[in-house]
Amino acid sequence: MYIKIYFGNKPLFLCDEVNETIQPYIHHDDAVFIDELNTHSVKTMIHEMQLEKVHAGVFFHPDLEELKKAFYKKFTLITAAGGVVENEKKDILLIFRRGKWDLPKGKLDKGEKLEDCAVREVEEETGLQKVKLHAPLCVTYHTYHEGTKFILKESHWFTMKVGGDQQFIPQVEEDIHEIRWVKPQDLVKYIPDCFPSIADVLEKFTG
Repeated sequence: MYIKIYFGNKPLFLCDEVNETIQPYIHHDDAVFIDELNTHSVKTMIHEMQLEKVHAGVFFHPDLEELKKAFYKKFTLITAAGGVVENEKKDILLIFRRGKWDLPKGKLDKGEKLEDCAVREVEEETGLQKVKLHAPLCVTYHTYHEGTKFILKESHWFTMKVGGDQQFIPQVEEDIHEIRWVKPQDLVKYIPDCFPSIADVLEKFTG
């Protein structure tokens, strides 16, 4: 098993085995491989992943839960939830936020269930009503800086459906400036202009 965490566009794999997904990265000159777990090695990996010359990382440890725990300690953790929304024609909803095509999602409120957060955020960010949650899809991870804090965001994604001919109301205070329905076969045109974690979600959804 593995957890993929994005540092910008760069993937870091925390893993308890080197499978066929991870294997190609092991031999890249611009990838970092660490297989010893201690405070120093965790700090080293985080430092290396922020260097321009490094484009990927693999952190191996036989106990993935222990590795995850040690790694997470170095970040401020934020949990979020969102959705891949389909209409009655099977079109998929994309939003345009901060210069990228994205999916609606947002931070989990205290005491809120992930499923409730996902639906609430989709409705708030898009103006859609009566969004129906269907099933869990996947979880993505990415890092970013917020002032002096180094954030690790864990986003839980769900498939959703919506009916009727509804009007979009982009949540401009969340930097959303366009919303559109995209046919599944046209998604490939948008993926190069998505964040890598969003591209992963869409690829998982379309199979």
